[in-house]
Amino acid sequence: MPHLAEVARRTPDKPAAIFPETGEALSFRELDAAANRAAHGLAALGLEPGQGIALLLENSPEFLVLTYGAKRAGLMVTPLSIHLRPNEVAHVLRDSGAALVVAGAGLRALAQSLDLAAVPHRFGAGGAIEGFAPLEALMAGQPETWPEGERPIGREFLYSSGTTGLPKGIRRPLIQFADRHKPEFDMSWKGFYGFDDSTVYLSPAPLYHAAPNRYVQRTMDGGGTAVIMRKFDAARCLALIEAHRITHSQWVPTMFARLLALPEAVRHAHDLSSHRCAIHAAAPCPVPVKRAMIEWWGPIIREYYAGSEGIGTCFIASADWLRKPGSVGRPAFGAVHILDDDGRGLPPGATGRIWFEGGPRFAYHNDPEKTAAAYNDRGWATLHDLGWLDEEGFLYLSDRRADLILAGGVNIYPAEIEAVLAGHPAVAEAAVVGQPDAEMGERPRALVVPCAPLGEPPGDAALAAEIIAHCRAHLGSLKVPVAVDFLDELPRSEAGKLLRRVLKERFL
Repeated sequence: MPHLAEVARRTPDKPAAIFPETGEALSFRELDAAANRAAHGLAALGLEPGQGIALLLENSPEFLVLTYGAKRAGLMVTPLSIHLRPNEVAHVLRDSGAALVVAGAGLRALAQSLDLAAVPHRFGAGGAIEGFAPLEALMAGQPETWPEGERPIGREFLYSSGTTGLPKGIRRPLIQFADRHKPEFDMSWKGFYGFDDSTVYLSPAPLYHAAPNRYVQRTMDGGGTAVIMRKFDAARCLALIEAHRITHSQWVPTMFARLLALPEAVRHAHDLSSHRCAIHAAAPCPVPVKRAMIEWWGPIIREYYAGSEGIGTCFIASADWLRKPGSVGRPAFGAVHILDDDGRGLPPGATGRIWFEGGPRFAYHNDPEKTAAAYNDRGWATLHDLGWLDEEGFLYLSDRRADLILAGGVNIYPAEIEAVLAGHPAVAEAAVVGQPDAEMGERPRALVVPCAPLGEPPGDAALAAEIIAHCRAHLGSLKVPVAVDFLDELPRSEAGKLLRRVLKERFL
Protein backbone atom coordinates (compact mmCIF):
# COMPACT_ATOMS: atom_id res chain seq x y z
CA MET A 1 0.00 0.00 0.00
CA PRO A 2 1.24 3.50 -0.69
CA HIS A 3 2.59 5.08 2.47
CA LEU A 4 4.70 7.68 0.69
CA ALA A 5 2.79 10.67 2.13
CA GLU A 6 3.33 9.50 5.71
CA VAL A 7 7.06 8.94 5.12
CA ALA A 8 7.36 12.37 3.45
CA ARG A 9 5.89 14.01 6.53
CA ARG A 10 8.20 12.08 8.84
CA THR A 11 11.50 12.32 6.92
CA PRO A 12 11.00 14.90 4.15
CA ASP A 13 14.65 15.39 3.24
CA LYS A 14 15.72 11.75 3.22
CA PRO A 15 16.47 10.35 -0.28
CA ALA A 16 13.62 8.23 -1.56
CA ALA A 17 15.25 7.33 -4.88
CA ILE A 18 18.70 7.80 -6.38
CA PHE A 19 19.52 7.36 -10.07
CA PRO A 20 23.32 7.01 -10.12
CA GLU A 21 23.89 7.13 -13.89
CA THR A 22 22.27 10.56 -14.25
CA GLY A 23 23.00 11.93 -10.77
CA GLU A 24 19.28 12.57 -10.22
CA ALA A 25 17.70 12.04 -6.83
CA LEU A 26 14.29 12.57 -5.26
CA SER A 27 13.77 13.26 -1.59
CA PHE A 28 10.57 11.96 -0.04
CA ARG A 29 9.19 15.51 0.01
CA GLU A 30 10.04 16.02 -3.68
CA LEU A 31 8.57 12.70 -4.77
CA ASP A 32 5.41 13.27 -2.72
CA ALA A 33 4.88 16.78 -4.12
CA ALA A 34 5.53 15.72 -7.72
CA ALA A 35 3.17 12.75 -7.36
CA ASN A 36 0.46 15.10 -6.13
CA ARG A 37 0.95 17.38 -9.13
CA ALA A 38 0.71 14.38 -11.43
CA ALA A 39 -2.47 13.16 -9.68
CA HIS A 40 -4.13 16.56 -10.11
CA GLY A 41 -3.05 16.71 -13.76
CA LEU A 42 -4.50 13.29 -14.50
CA ALA A 43 -7.76 14.13 -12.73
CA ALA A 44 -7.97 17.42 -14.63
CA LEU A 45 -7.97 15.45 -17.91
CA GLY A 46 -11.16 13.78 -16.74
CA LEU A 47 -9.64 10.40 -15.89
CA GLU A 48 -11.87 8.64 -13.39
CA PRO A 49 -10.99 5.97 -10.81
CA GLY A 50 -10.52 2.60 -12.48
CA GLN A 51 -9.27 4.01 -15.77
CA GLY A 52 -5.68 3.32 -16.73
CA ILE A 53 -2.46 4.86 -17.95
CA ALA A 54 0.49 3.19 -19.66
CA LEU A 55 4.18 4.03 -19.14
CA LEU A 56 6.70 3.47 -21.92
CA LEU A 57 9.65 4.70 -19.88
CA GLU A 58 13.15 3.65 -18.97
CA ASN A 59 14.12 3.78 -15.29
CA SER A 60 13.75 7.45 -14.39
CA PRO A 61 12.25 9.81 -11.78
CA GLU A 62 9.23 10.28 -14.06
CA PHE A 63 8.42 6.59 -13.78
CA LEU A 64 8.08 6.87 -9.99
CA VAL A 65 6.28 10.21 -10.06
CA LEU A 66 3.65 8.99 -12.52
CA THR A 67 3.18 5.65 -10.78
CA TYR A 68 2.50 7.23 -7.40
CA GLY A 69 0.48 10.08 -8.93
CA ALA A 70 -1.77 7.77 -10.92
CA LYS A 71 -2.41 5.51 -7.95
CA ARG A 72 -3.37 8.52 -5.83
CA ALA A 73 -5.87 9.48 -8.51
CA GLY A 74 -7.35 5.98 -8.33
CA LEU A 75 -5.97 4.90 -11.69
CA MET A 76 -4.47 1.65 -12.92
CA VAL A 77 -0.82 1.82 -14.02
CA THR A 78 0.48 -0.45 -16.78
CA PRO A 79 4.25 -0.35 -17.35
CA LEU A 80 5.21 -1.35 -20.89
CA SER A 81 8.33 -3.39 -21.54
CA ILE A 82 10.63 -1.69 -24.02
CA HIS A 83 11.61 -5.16 -25.26
CA LEU A 84 8.14 -6.16 -26.36
CA ARG A 85 7.54 -6.23 -30.08
CA PRO A 86 5.25 -3.48 -31.47
CA ASN A 87 2.36 -5.93 -31.89
CA GLU A 88 2.76 -6.97 -28.23
CA VAL A 89 2.77 -3.35 -27.03
CA ALA A 90 -0.29 -2.69 -29.19
CA HIS A 91 -2.01 -5.72 -27.62
CA VAL A 92 -1.31 -4.49 -24.08
CA LEU A 93 -2.53 -0.97 -24.85
CA ARG A 94 -5.68 -2.30 -26.47
CA ASP A 95 -6.35 -4.95 -23.84
CA SER A 96 -5.76 -2.63 -20.86
CA GLY A 97 -7.85 0.17 -22.33
CA ALA A 98 -5.25 2.77 -21.31
CA ALA A 99 -6.59 6.31 -21.69
CA LEU A 100 -3.13 7.91 -21.52
CA VAL A 101 0.39 6.91 -22.45
CA VAL A 102 3.65 8.56 -21.39
CA ALA A 103 6.73 7.76 -23.47
CA GLY A 104 10.36 8.60 -22.82
CA ALA A 105 12.33 10.50 -25.45
CA GLY A 106 14.91 7.71 -25.50
CA LEU A 107 12.15 5.40 -26.79
CA ARG A 108 10.96 7.85 -29.41
CA ALA A 109 11.24 5.40 -32.32
CA LEU A 110 9.21 2.70 -30.57
CA ALA A 111 6.60 5.21 -29.42
CA GLN A 112 6.14 6.61 -32.90
CA SER A 113 5.86 3.14 -34.43
CA LEU A 114 2.72 2.41 -32.40
CA ASP A 115 -0.87 2.96 -33.49
CA LEU A 116 -2.11 5.18 -30.66
CA ALA A 117 -5.31 6.35 -32.31
CA ALA A 118 -7.38 4.78 -29.51
CA VAL A 119 -5.33 6.46 -26.74
CA PRO A 120 -6.73 9.98 -26.27
CA HIS A 121 -3.88 11.44 -24.20
CA ARG A 122 -0.17 11.19 -25.09
CA PHE A 123 2.74 12.82 -23.27
CA GLY A 124 6.51 12.69 -23.77
CA ALA A 125 9.11 12.81 -21.00
CA GLY A 126 12.75 13.89 -21.26
CA GLY A 127 12.50 15.54 -24.67
CA ALA A 128 10.22 16.24 -27.61
CA ILE A 129 8.33 13.43 -29.34
CA GLU A 130 6.23 14.25 -32.38
CA GLY A 131 2.54 13.74 -31.61
CA PHE A 132 3.13 13.81 -27.84
CA ALA A 133 2.57 16.81 -25.55
CA PRO A 134 5.40 17.55 -23.09
CA LEU A 135 4.90 15.93 -19.69
CA GLU A 136 5.40 19.35 -18.07
CA ALA A 137 2.07 20.38 -19.56
CA LEU A 138 0.31 17.70 -17.51
CA MET A 139 1.79 18.84 -14.22
CA ALA A 140 2.40 22.58 -14.64
CA GLY A 141 0.63 24.74 -12.08
CA GLN A 142 -0.94 21.80 -10.25
CA PRO A 143 -1.09 21.79 -6.41
CA GLU A 144 1.57 19.98 -4.41
CA THR A 145 -0.99 18.64 -1.94
CA TRP A 146 -3.66 16.02 -2.51
CA PRO A 147 -7.10 15.77 -0.86
CA GLU A 148 -6.70 12.27 0.57
CA GLY A 149 -9.85 10.21 0.84
CA GLU A 150 -11.71 11.62 -2.14
CA ARG A 151 -10.68 8.78 -4.42
CA PRO A 152 -9.77 5.11 -3.94
CA ILE A 153 -6.15 4.13 -4.42
CA GLY A 154 -5.12 2.68 -7.74
CA ARG A 155 -2.87 -0.27 -8.49
CA GLU A 156 -0.40 -1.59 -10.98
CA PHE A 157 -2.19 -3.36 -13.81
CA LEU A 158 0.63 -5.71 -14.75
CA TYR A 159 1.04 -7.98 -17.74
CA SER A 160 2.90 -11.27 -17.76
CA SER A 161 6.17 -11.43 -19.63
CA GLY A 162 4.71 -13.19 -22.64
CA THR A 163 7.22 -16.06 -22.65
CA THR A 164 4.62 -18.43 -24.14
CA GLY A 165 2.42 -16.03 -26.13
CA LEU A 166 0.92 -12.56 -25.93
CA PRO A 167 1.23 -10.93 -22.48
CA LYS A 168 -1.69 -11.60 -20.14
CA GLY A 169 -3.08 -8.88 -17.87
CA ILE A 170 -3.64 -9.38 -14.14
CA ARG A 171 -6.04 -6.72 -12.89
CA ARG A 172 -6.97 -6.37 -9.23
CA PRO A 173 -9.66 -4.19 -7.63
CA LEU A 174 -8.97 -0.64 -6.45
CA ILE A 175 -8.11 -0.12 -2.79
CA GLN A 176 -10.63 1.88 -0.81
CA PHE A 177 -8.89 4.75 0.98
CA ALA A 178 -10.06 3.53 4.40
CA ASP A 179 -8.30 0.20 3.69
CA ARG A 180 -4.94 1.71 2.68
CA HIS A 181 -3.16 0.47 5.80
CA LYS A 182 -4.52 -3.06 5.65
CA PRO A 183 -1.67 -5.52 5.03
CA GLU A 184 -1.29 -7.32 1.76
CA PHE A 185 -2.55 -10.89 1.65
CA ASP A 186 0.98 -12.13 2.32
CA MET A 187 3.44 -9.98 4.28
CA SER A 188 5.94 -12.77 4.94
CA TRP A 189 8.39 -11.17 2.47
CA LYS A 190 8.95 -8.32 4.94
CA GLY A 191 10.19 -10.56 7.73
CA PHE A 192 12.02 -12.94 5.42
CA TYR A 193 14.12 -10.14 3.90
CA GLY A 194 14.25 -7.75 6.85
CA PHE A 195 13.02 -4.58 5.10
CA ASP A 196 12.72 -1.49 7.33
CA ASP A 197 13.41 2.24 7.21
CA SER A 198 17.16 1.62 7.19
CA THR A 199 16.97 -0.38 3.94
CA VAL A 200 19.05 0.84 1.00
CA TYR A 201 17.86 -1.22 -1.93
CA LEU A 202 19.79 -1.67 -5.19
CA SER A 203 17.57 -2.27 -8.23
CA PRO A 204 19.62 -3.22 -11.32
CA ALA A 205 16.55 -4.25 -13.34
CA PRO A 206 13.87 -2.39 -15.30
CA LEU A 207 10.99 -0.94 -13.30
CA TYR A 208 8.48 -2.07 -15.90
CA HIS A 209 8.96 -5.61 -14.62
CA ALA A 210 6.80 -6.65 -11.67
CA ALA A 211 9.47 -7.61 -9.13
CA PRO A 212 11.72 -4.51 -9.23
CA ASN A 213 8.62 -2.31 -9.51
CA ARG A 214 7.09 -3.80 -6.37
CA TYR A 215 10.27 -3.97 -4.33
CA VAL A 216 11.33 -0.40 -5.12
CA GLN A 217 7.93 0.78 -3.92
CA ARG A 218 8.03 -1.49 -0.87
CA THR A 219 11.41 0.01 0.01
CA MET A 220 10.22 3.61 -0.27
CA ASP A 221 6.82 2.98 1.34
CA GLY A 222 8.72 1.61 4.34
CA GLY A 223 10.96 4.69 4.55
CA GLY A 224 14.03 3.17 2.89
CA THR A 225 16.04 4.43 -0.08
CA ALA A 226 16.04 2.86 -3.55
CA VAL A 227 19.17 3.11 -5.73
CA ILE A 228 17.86 2.51 -9.26
CA MET A 229 20.20 1.72 -12.13
CA ARG A 230 19.29 2.61 -15.70
CA LYS A 231 20.64 -0.75 -16.90
CA PHE A 232 22.54 -3.64 -15.42
CA ASP A 233 26.34 -3.49 -15.38
CA ALA A 234 28.07 -6.11 -13.22
CA ALA A 235 31.14 -4.11 -12.18
CA ARG A 236 29.05 -0.99 -11.62
CA CYS A 237 26.76 -2.94 -9.27
CA LEU A 238 29.65 -3.83 -6.98
CA ALA A 239 30.83 -0.22 -6.93
CA LEU A 240 27.33 0.99 -6.04
CA ILE A 241 27.00 -1.51 -3.18
CA GLU A 242 30.11 0.04 -1.64
CA ALA A 243 29.35 3.69 -2.50
CA HIS A 244 25.74 3.68 -1.20
CA ARG A 245 26.17 1.09 1.57
CA ILE A 246 23.53 -1.08 -0.04
CA THR A 247 21.72 -3.40 2.41
CA HIS A 248 19.33 -5.18 0.03
CA SER A 249 19.31 -6.03 -3.66
CA GLN A 250 17.50 -8.15 -6.23
CA TRP A 251 18.92 -10.18 -9.12
CA VAL A 252 18.15 -12.76 -11.78
CA PRO A 253 20.43 -15.75 -12.44
CA THR A 254 21.91 -14.21 -15.59
CA MET A 255 23.17 -11.30 -13.49
CA PHE A 256 24.81 -13.74 -11.08
CA ALA A 257 26.58 -15.43 -13.99
CA ARG A 258 27.89 -12.10 -15.25
CA LEU A 259 29.04 -11.07 -11.78
CA LEU A 260 30.94 -14.34 -11.46
CA ALA A 261 32.53 -13.79 -14.88
CA LEU A 262 34.21 -10.57 -13.73
CA PRO A 263 37.98 -10.72 -13.23
CA GLU A 264 39.01 -11.65 -9.69
CA ALA A 265 40.56 -8.23 -9.15
CA VAL A 266 37.24 -6.51 -9.96
CA ARG A 267 35.17 -8.94 -7.90
CA HIS A 268 37.20 -8.27 -4.77
CA ALA A 269 37.90 -4.56 -5.24
CA HIS A 270 34.89 -3.30 -3.26
CA ASP A 271 33.67 -3.37 0.33
CA LEU A 272 30.40 -5.32 0.29
CA SER A 273 30.05 -5.60 4.07
CA SER A 274 26.83 -3.54 4.23
CA HIS A 275 25.06 -6.03 1.95
CA ARG A 276 22.89 -8.26 4.11
CA CYS A 277 20.21 -9.60 1.75
CA ALA A 278 20.48 -10.50 -1.94
CA ILE A 279 17.11 -11.55 -3.33
CA HIS A 280 16.81 -13.57 -6.52
CA ALA A 281 14.00 -15.07 -8.57
CA ALA A 282 12.44 -14.97 -12.07
CA ALA A 283 14.22 -18.01 -13.54
CA PRO A 284 15.84 -21.25 -12.35
CA CYS A 285 19.39 -20.63 -11.15
CA PRO A 286 21.97 -23.29 -12.09
CA VAL A 287 23.23 -24.99 -8.94
CA PRO A 288 26.93 -24.25 -9.62
CA VAL A 289 26.15 -20.55 -10.13
CA LYS A 290 24.19 -20.17 -6.92
CA ARG A 291 26.71 -22.15 -4.90
CA ALA A 292 29.50 -19.91 -6.20
CA MET A 293 27.53 -16.79 -5.26
CA ILE A 294 26.98 -18.05 -1.70
CA GLU A 295 30.68 -18.83 -1.41
CA TRP A 296 31.48 -15.27 -2.53
CA TRP A 297 28.81 -13.19 -0.78
CA GLY A 298 28.07 -15.49 2.13
CA PRO A 299 24.68 -16.88 3.22
CA ILE A 300 22.81 -13.66 2.43
CA ILE A 301 21.16 -14.97 -0.76
CA ARG A 302 17.42 -15.54 -0.48
CA GLU A 303 15.33 -16.95 -3.28
CA TYR A 304 11.62 -16.86 -3.96
CA TYR A 305 9.37 -18.53 -6.50
CA ALA A 306 6.14 -16.76 -7.46
CA GLY A 307 4.30 -15.20 -10.38
CA SER A 308 2.61 -11.92 -11.17
CA GLU A 309 -0.70 -13.73 -10.58
CA GLY A 310 0.06 -13.74 -6.83
CA ILE A 311 -1.45 -17.19 -6.20
CA GLY A 312 1.42 -18.41 -4.04
CA THR A 313 5.02 -17.87 -3.01
CA CYS A 314 7.84 -20.14 -1.92
CA PHE A 315 10.94 -18.92 -0.07
CA ILE A 316 14.32 -20.46 0.63
CA ALA A 317 17.30 -19.03 2.52
CA SER A 318 20.92 -19.94 1.86
CA ALA A 319 21.23 -22.40 4.74
CA ASP A 320 18.26 -24.47 3.57
CA TRP A 321 19.38 -24.25 -0.05
CA LEU A 322 22.82 -25.64 0.81
CA ARG A 323 20.99 -28.64 2.31
CA LYS A 324 18.59 -28.78 -0.64
CA PRO A 325 20.51 -27.58 -3.72
CA GLY A 326 18.15 -26.59 -6.51
CA SER A 327 15.07 -26.19 -4.33
CA VAL A 328 12.96 -23.01 -4.37
CA GLY A 329 11.76 -23.65 -0.84
CA ARG A 330 8.48 -24.15 0.95
CA PRO A 331 5.27 -22.10 0.69
CA ALA A 332 5.02 -18.85 2.60
CA PHE A 333 1.30 -19.51 3.10
CA GLY A 334 -1.18 -22.19 2.14
CA ALA A 335 0.10 -25.40 0.60
CA VAL A 336 1.73 -26.72 -2.57
CA HIS A 337 0.44 -29.83 -4.33
CA ILE A 338 1.86 -31.85 -7.22
CA LEU A 339 -0.83 -33.40 -9.42
CA ASP A 340 -0.77 -35.52 -12.56
CA ASP A 341 -2.72 -34.62 -15.71
CA ASP A 342 -5.84 -36.30 -14.29
CA GLY A 343 -5.71 -34.24 -11.09
CA ARG A 344 -4.43 -37.03 -8.85
CA GLY A 345 -1.88 -36.28 -6.15
CA LEU A 346 1.66 -37.52 -6.73
CA PRO A 347 4.09 -38.81 -4.10
CA PRO A 348 7.37 -37.10 -3.13
CA GLY A 349 9.89 -37.21 -5.94
CA ALA A 350 7.32 -37.51 -8.74
CA THR A 351 7.08 -34.67 -11.26
CA GLY A 352 3.73 -33.09 -12.08
CA ARG A 353 1.96 -29.77 -12.32
CA ILE A 354 2.43 -27.40 -9.37
CA TRP A 355 -0.79 -26.21 -7.69
CA PHE A 356 -1.12 -23.64 -4.91
CA GLU A 357 -3.83 -23.93 -2.27
CA GLY A 358 -4.90 -21.06 -0.02
CA GLY A 359 -3.83 -18.04 -2.06
CA PRO A 360 -5.90 -15.08 -3.20
CA ARG A 361 -7.98 -15.45 -6.35
CA PHE A 362 -7.10 -13.65 -9.54
CA ALA A 363 -8.36 -13.37 -13.12
CA TYR A 364 -6.65 -12.79 -16.44
CA HIS A 365 -8.11 -9.63 -17.93
CA ASN A 366 -10.51 -10.29 -20.82
CA ASP A 367 -9.62 -13.98 -20.87
CA PRO A 368 -12.07 -16.15 -18.89
CA GLU A 369 -10.83 -19.33 -20.59
CA LYS A 370 -7.24 -18.81 -19.43
CA THR A 371 -8.53 -17.92 -15.96
CA ALA A 372 -10.60 -21.08 -15.79
CA ALA A 373 -7.60 -23.16 -16.92
CA ALA A 374 -5.59 -21.78 -14.00
CA TYR A 375 -7.97 -23.30 -11.41
CA ASN A 376 -9.07 -26.84 -10.63
CA ASP A 377 -12.29 -28.11 -9.06
CA ARG A 378 -10.81 -27.69 -5.56
CA GLY A 379 -10.05 -24.00 -6.08
CA TRP A 380 -6.30 -24.55 -6.30
CA ALA A 381 -4.41 -22.41 -8.82
CA THR A 382 -1.46 -23.08 -11.11
CA LEU A 383 1.08 -21.15 -13.17
CA HIS A 384 1.37 -24.28 -15.36
CA ASP A 385 4.87 -24.97 -14.10
CA LEU A 386 6.07 -28.50 -13.43
CA GLY A 387 7.96 -29.65 -10.37
CA TRP A 388 8.22 -32.07 -7.48
CA LEU A 389 8.28 -32.08 -3.68
CA ASP A 390 10.74 -33.89 -1.46
CA GLU A 391 9.85 -35.67 1.78
CA GLU A 392 10.17 -32.41 3.77
CA GLY A 393 7.90 -30.45 1.46
CA PHE A 394 10.62 -28.50 -0.37
CA LEU A 395 9.65 -27.65 -3.94
CA TYR A 396 11.91 -28.23 -6.97
CA LEU A 397 11.05 -26.83 -10.39
CA SER A 398 11.26 -28.92 -13.54
CA ASP A 399 9.86 -26.85 -16.40
CA ARG A 400 6.78 -25.27 -17.90
CA ARG A 401 4.29 -27.68 -19.44
CA ALA A 402 4.61 -25.86 -22.77
CA ASP A 403 8.39 -26.54 -22.80
CA LEU A 404 8.12 -30.28 -22.23
CA ILE A 405 9.78 -32.46 -24.91
CA LEU A 406 7.99 -35.72 -25.76
CA ALA A 407 10.43 -38.28 -27.19
CA GLY A 408 8.97 -41.69 -27.93
CA GLY A 409 6.28 -41.11 -25.29
CA VAL A 410 8.84 -40.14 -22.63
CA ASN A 411 8.63 -36.76 -20.89
CA ILE A 412 11.94 -34.91 -21.15
CA TYR A 413 12.46 -31.76 -19.10
CA PRO A 414 14.74 -29.18 -20.76
CA ALA A 415 15.84 -27.87 -17.36
CA GLU A 416 17.44 -31.22 -16.50
CA ILE A 417 19.53 -31.17 -19.68
CA GLU A 418 20.34 -27.48 -19.23
CA ALA A 419 21.69 -28.19 -15.74
CA VAL A 420 24.06 -30.81 -17.18
CA LEU A 421 25.15 -28.44 -19.97
CA ALA A 422 25.86 -25.73 -17.40
CA GLY A 423 28.30 -28.11 -15.72
CA HIS A 424 30.60 -28.16 -18.76
CA PRO A 425 33.49 -25.72 -18.24
CA ALA A 426 33.16 -24.23 -21.75
CA VAL A 427 29.44 -23.43 -21.39
CA ALA A 428 28.38 -20.01 -20.10
CA GLU A 429 24.64 -20.44 -20.72
CA ALA A 430 22.47 -23.07 -22.38
CA ALA A 431 18.92 -23.71 -23.48
CA VAL A 432 17.23 -26.81 -24.84
CA VAL A 433 14.27 -27.03 -27.22
CA GLY A 434 12.46 -29.96 -28.78
CA GLN A 435 13.40 -30.64 -32.40
CA PRO A 436 10.85 -32.51 -34.55
CA ASP A 437 11.93 -36.09 -35.21
CA ALA A 438 10.20 -38.49 -37.61
CA GLU A 439 10.84 -41.53 -35.45
CA MET A 440 10.65 -40.21 -31.88
CA GLY A 441 8.34 -37.22 -32.30
CA GLU A 442 10.85 -34.84 -30.73
CA ARG A 443 14.49 -34.90 -29.70
CA PRO A 444 16.37 -32.30 -27.61
CA ARG A 445 18.55 -29.71 -29.34
CA ALA A 446 21.03 -27.61 -27.33
CA LEU A 447 21.64 -23.91 -27.87
CA VAL A 448 24.82 -22.84 -26.12
CA VAL A 449 26.58 -19.58 -25.32
CA PRO A 450 30.27 -20.53 -24.98
CA CYS A 451 32.51 -19.00 -22.33
CA ALA A 452 35.06 -17.89 -24.93
CA PRO A 453 34.90 -17.12 -28.67
CA LEU A 454 35.13 -20.24 -30.77
CA GLY A 455 37.24 -18.91 -33.58
CA GLU A 456 37.06 -20.46 -37.02
CA PRO A 457 35.55 -23.90 -37.74
CA PRO A 458 36.16 -26.76 -37.10
CA GLY A 459 36.61 -25.52 -33.51
CA ASP A 460 32.84 -25.27 -33.06
CA ALA A 461 32.31 -28.83 -34.31
CA ALA A 462 34.94 -30.16 -31.92
CA LEU A 463 33.38 -28.36 -28.96
CA ALA A 464 29.90 -29.52 -29.96
CA ALA A 465 31.10 -33.12 -29.98
CA GLU A 466 32.75 -32.63 -26.59
CA ILE A 467 29.53 -31.18 -25.13
CA ILE A 468 27.44 -34.04 -26.49
CA ALA A 469 29.91 -36.54 -25.00
CA HIS A 470 29.61 -34.72 -21.66
CA CYS A 471 25.82 -35.04 -21.83
CA ARG A 472 26.06 -38.72 -22.77
CA ALA A 473 28.11 -39.33 -19.63
CA HIS A 474 25.46 -37.75 -17.39
CA LEU A 475 22.09 -38.36 -19.10
CA GLY A 476 20.02 -41.17 -20.50
CA SER A 477 20.23 -41.65 -24.26
CA LEU A 478 16.89 -39.97 -25.07
CA LYS A 479 17.99 -36.84 -23.17
CA VAL A 480 21.27 -36.37 -25.03
CA PRO A 481 21.00 -33.46 -27.50
CA VAL A 482 21.08 -34.50 -31.12
CA ALA A 483 22.78 -31.21 -32.07
CA VAL A 484 24.51 -28.23 -30.47
CA ASP A 485 24.27 -24.72 -31.90
CA PHE A 486 26.36 -21.82 -30.63
CA LEU A 487 24.95 -18.34 -30.00
CA ASP A 488 26.40 -15.04 -28.79
CA GLU A 489 23.57 -14.75 -26.24
CA LEU A 490 20.25 -16.34 -25.35
CA PRO A 491 17.07 -14.31 -25.82
CA ARG A 492 15.73 -13.36 -22.42
CA SER A 493 13.02 -11.09 -21.11
CA GLU A 494 13.98 -8.12 -18.97
CA ALA A 495 13.11 -10.32 -16.00
CA GLY A 496 15.81 -12.79 -17.02
CA LYS A 497 13.33 -15.42 -18.20
CA LEU A 498 14.45 -17.45 -21.19
CA LEU A 499 12.32 -16.67 -24.26
CA ARG A 500 12.16 -20.24 -25.48
CA ARG A 501 9.50 -19.32 -28.04
CA VAL A 502 12.03 -17.04 -29.77
CA LEU A 503 14.50 -19.91 -29.97
CA LYS A 504 11.80 -22.20 -31.37
CA GLU A 505 10.87 -19.63 -34.01
CA ARG A 506 14.53 -19.25 -35.01
CA PHE A 507 15.72 -22.85 -34.99
CA LEU A 508 12.61 -24.95 -35.54
